[in-house]
Amino acid sequence: MPDISLASAVRTATARLAEAGVPDPLVDAELLAGHLLGLRRGEVQAALIRGDALSAEMESALDAVVARRAAREPLQHITGVAPFRHLELAVGPGVFVPRPETETVVQYAIDALLGSALPAPIAVDLGTGSGAIALAMATEVPHARVFAAELSPDAYPWAVRNTAGVENLTLVNDDLAHAFRELDGTASVVISNPPYVPDAAIPRDPEVRLFDPSMALYGGADGLDLVRVLSVRAAELLHPGGLLVIEHGELQGQEIRGILTRDGWRAAATHRDLTLRDRATTALRP
Repeated sequence: MPDISLASAVRTATARLAEAGVPDPLVDAELLAGHLLGLRRGEVQAALIRGDALSAEMESALDAVVARRAAREPLQHITGVAPFRHLELAVGPGVFVPRPETETVVQYAIDALLGSALPAPIAVDLGTGSGAIALAMATEVPHARVFAAELSPDAYPWAVRNTAGVENLTLVNDDLAHAFRELDGTASVVISNPPYVPDAAIPRDPEVRLFDPSMALYGGADGLDLVRVLSVRAAELLHPGGLLVIEHGELQGQEIRGILTRDGWRAAATHRDLTLRDRATTALRP
């Protein structure tokens, strides 16, 4: 079987992904080709312009991964990596794939750590999943001490892999409701991206509905069961004036502010992400 042009293969892949309803078919086709060829997306685009050829073997391999993506398997599961801020995280079945909007949420925690007068401020990430939030804090604020907890037996190994060798980060396989009792009253920041989808809600995207772990998605009848737990646990962990950061769905800000205010938190405020949707609520421990 003769070689074909990379451009032709990418065009075919793009059309197939578009037909399957994949949101950014050209982007994904180029990223899948790059994954197989060991090239970054920009390098793939340069190869397309040069008119590079694709071997029959590589064409077959591309066809196989495009079929998986057309079945709406997350791109990150196929490539095995997910970008997050300056990081590249290992991900796959059993762990929640970090989202771009969470990159803006973690900034509130990073800013608080950078603004702390303590020589080694403590940050706690409850329900760390892949370790994305904890790792961002630990690497971007190297003088901070970061503690992360993940209960899921499927997600925890991914967090172990991603955080290995990071000296200022401690990871435990524990429930966020009672992890890190030894830190009570000492944390400057507690942050969480908890499961917040109401149990009866069915996520629109097949990538989420079919592949994200249910333990990372569903948060009870109104989606806020874990938020109520966080409100109590974070108040125990934080020192006075410490910051709580919670990621949530775009329609949940008002209810979360109510929960926090009733629990005695100060200055509860909801913040928008880059798409101008409510995405995070912060509050201060009195």
